[in-house]
Amino acid sequence: MSVSSAWVLETARLRMTPVGHRDLPDLIRLKGDARAYALMLGGVRAPVQVAEELAQEIRGWGQYGFGMWAVRARRGKFVGITALMHRPDGRGVALRFAFYPETRGVGLAREAALAALIYGHDAVGIKRVVAVAREDNFASRQVLSSIGMSHISEFERDGNLLFVYQSIKPEHPR
Repeated sequence: MSVSSAWVLETARLRMTPVGHRDLPDLIRLKGDARAYALMLGGVRAPVQVAEELAQEIRGWGQYGFGMWAVRARRGKFVGITALMHRPDGRGVALRFAFYPETRGVGLAREAALAALIYGHDAVGIKRVVAVAREDNFASRQVLSSIGMSHISEFERDGNLLFVYQSIKPEHPR
């Protein structure tokens, strides 16, 4: 992974840029697609809600130096999002990701999530990053385990069992 400019991450197959107004149409499609967003905190979003969240994301980048990235294949096609965000329940800074189903199964979510996790630990200095996945979201749980996050606890919300994962910043240089 490389940081090509402030907040822009590049991996072998992906370019991750902080979300901006230019990404609104892509975000509306992704967050409005139940196949991609139904299992996310708060579920599928209406276009107005997506626009409000985008404004918060833009402010967050300025305030914290991290937030949501639009993830594009190197050829420029929007494939999903990855984010580091403060969880509203106070559990800490959380890693999140959502990708279109047609892009799944080839490691793109893992590649983007790992890049965001490394960025959070190394560039921002976040000591502990958490992630939450529903018990029945095996794909997300597999991604989280594959990037070195450890399952540490569970909690229940809206009748669903949620698994909490964490990554602690290594004390030694990568």
